[in-house]
Amino acid sequence: MMQRTTLNDWLQWLEGLHVTTIDMGLERVRKVWHAMQLQPSFPVIMVAGTNGKGSVCAMLSTMYQRAGFKVGCYTSPHISHYNERVAIDLKPVSDERIINSFAAIDAARGDTSLTYFEFGTLGAMHSFIEEKVDVAIMEVGLGGRLDAVNIFEPDVSVVVSVDIDHAAILGDNREDIGFEKAGIYRPGKPAICADPQPPQRLLEHAAAIGADLKLLGRDYNYSRMDNQWSFQMGSARRHALPMPALRGGYQLGNAAAALAVLDCLHARLPVGIGALKQGLVEVEWPGRFQVLPGRPVVVLDVGHNPHAVKAMVASLRQLPFAENRYAVFSMLADKDLAAVAELAKDEFDAWFVAGLDMPRGQSGTEIAAQLHAAGIGKVRAFDDVASAWQAALSAAGENDRITVFGSFHTVAEVLEARRQRI
Repeated sequence: MMQRTTLNDWLQWLEGLHVTTIDMGLERVRKVWHAMQLQPSFPVIMVAGTNGKGSVCAMLSTMYQRAGFKVGCYTSPHISHYNERVAIDLKPVSDERIINSFAAIDAARGDTSLTYFEFGTLGAMHSFIEEKVDVAIMEVGLGGRLDAVNIFEPDVSVVVSVDIDHAAILGDNREDIGFEKAGIYRPGKPAICADPQPPQRLLEHAAAIGADLKLLGRDYNYSRMDNQWSFQMGSARRHALPMPALRGGYQLGNAAAALAVLDCLHARLPVGIGALKQGLVEVEWPGRFQVLPGRPVVVLDVGHNPHAVKAMVASLRQLPFAENRYAVFSMLADKDLAAVAELAKDEFDAWFVAGLDMPRGQSGTEIAAQLHAAGIGKVRAFDDVASAWQAALSAAGENDRITVFGSFHTVAEVLEARRQRI
């Protein structure tokens, strides 16, 4: 048997442990969870959504940490290092912490096979329990109802947005997807829906189980005034709030969802107005419409579905004028590239596209052909993202803008290429 002494050893082993990468269902992971008795004594916040869930997790983590609580936060996927997925007090945990949790899971699982994500989810909660956090924020990986995160019992559940992604697994319409995401709601517990048009099946499921549903526009709301905003939930009102540090107009809706969570848990985890404002101003979440300092302007966005790209395009239009607008782009084969191309085709003067060398990847030539079919003329294809990035960088002047988007992998490879140049 292979000796697993480093985190990389463990991750390589995990990649081959289960026959399929995505295997929806809770039976196997629940069996191991039960064997390990992973019962947190602290509040658990569960966050699902097609887009925006990571931003909500980041805002909640920052506000609770600034209020003096020890905060565990589990998100996925990572951009550069696996440790990004498991953070305590806004810092990725050590390799040793993750290895210890993985070893505990391996010892408890017997002959039960777990996916990479299931192993990681159990490992995150094991780490949070061992480190005695005050609150755990758990981001759902895919859907909700059958996602490994859903084995835990949330004190508050949030569905940030509902749109079409992972259609082969979750369904090709908002109603089916909304039902899957509503699977994280619990009877009698606060169930927040931040989508302005909640699917009927989500509403029906919340009512059927007796969840304490809190809807944007009905139970809580927000409004913007110049460079500040206000939030209202029941009799609670907060005025003159600073704009979130995360860029993009859609982040205000994410911030309002985070404040709704704070209100629901206020009796157990009180957050003063000072910590709340500090958290909004200081929150960081790399790769989510992240504008890098320097010239040319570089925007990094991990958006990989039409809903996310539509939001990215709206945010790009708010940026200062750029003489030339370049895209560095790659997207996995199971994503809706045609819809993304339609949304973004007028936003760029030239596209530098590349393949992704992974099971769901496709070549730069294949991506270029799909962009041409969508009526996009100026496209150059490359074998890898680093080459596409270098070509865009060579073409761009200091008054131009480069937008890197289409996948977590695209952004990760550009960040790695930038690191190697420094």
